[in-house]
Amino acid sequence: MNRVENALAHATETKALRIGAGILPQSGDMFRELFPGKRAVIIADPTTLRVAGSDVRDSLAAAGVEQEQPHIFTSPDLHAEWEFVEELDAVLQRTDAIPVAVGSGTINDLVKLCSHRNGRRYMVVGTAASMDGYTSFGASITFEGAKQTFSCPAPLGVLADTAIIAAAPKEMTASGYADLFAKVPAGADWIIADALGVEPLDERAFAIVQDGLQDALGDPEGVRQGTVETIGPLIEGLMLGGFAMQAHQTSRPASGADHQFSHLWNMELYAGTDFPEIGLKETHAKYIGKQQLREQLATLKNNWPQIKARLEKQIIPFAEASRRLRIVGAPTRPEEIGITRRRMKESVIRAQHIRRRFTILDVAVRTNLLG
Repeated sequence: MNRVENALAHATETKALRIGAGILPQSGDMFRELFPGKRAVIIADPTTLRVAGSDVRDSLAAAGVEQEQPHIFTSPDLHAEWEFVEELDAVLQRTDAIPVAVGSGTINDLVKLCSHRNGRRYMVVGTAASMDGYTSFGASITFEGAKQTFSCPAPLGVLADTAIIAAAPKEMTASGYADLFAKVPAGADWIIADALGVEPLDERAFAIVQDGLQDALGDPEGVRQGTVETIGPLIEGLMLGGFAMQAHQTSRPASGADHQFSHLWNMELYAGTDFPEIGLKETHAKYIGKQQLREQLATLKNNWPQIKARLEKQIIPFAEASRRLRIVGAPTRPEEIGITRRRMKESVIRAQHIRRRFTILDVAVRTNLLG
């Protein structure tokens, strides 16, 4: 059993994944297998319709699948925002057709949430290796001025044609590479949480993400050039992250302190975000008393050689990580994403408060090294 088959066997929501070059014509057969006797409606934007949507429509027709007229988002400022949820809701309320999302992060999240809100599942044809959200449960949508994650099932099926994905804009591929790279420190955070008795490490979910991760990240030059041979492992790694989250029923296998920073900066974009209330609630949830703190610090001290050895196998040194990210065109300094050094320092302190998940930031607090 290969990694994808193993991950699918433990996924709770997604039942089919196909990755390969030139497999776009298989989308009709996948739909018919997953949704026998159902009608389809393609959801895309003008770009994704051009690069893949028209071929998906032809494949569905060849497979004998009846189709509604595709819904094409025409806004030049398409984002995962509530106004577009309402737009798609209006489309799905008029039909019982199964949505086929053709796109990447924004379109997938919109279709994921709207499919759930309208009582049906969906499938997605990915067009870029830009994030790990294809197979994750939940959709990240801006609602009432703040980015929020809405609970909803992952797609029933995913098809990723690496020939299409390799031709996506380089900045989208760089984003996906960086997203996959974040699984390295996320794994280290879980190792620490397990070692200190805070959250047991789920070996199965951990393996789904981490097995093959180093290989998938090993050729940044190939990723930058968009070669099919390197895009395949990259998109597979991103898909497996979602499957691990399905298997574990939380985002822990693929999310650590890195996501605390991104969540914090998203919150800070919007005036009136209830940061103090969230910080108080989340910090209280992971608060420990003096005796527990004493025990944790003793565990850290007494077991440090073993913990350090495992962390050294897990992490990629900073200089090497920076080199690879620079090659693919991803930012490596806070200024490159509009964050000053002062704000970065403040964010290290603030980020620790917004999630109850135990990470390296909490180790820094407990050892009095933060701030």
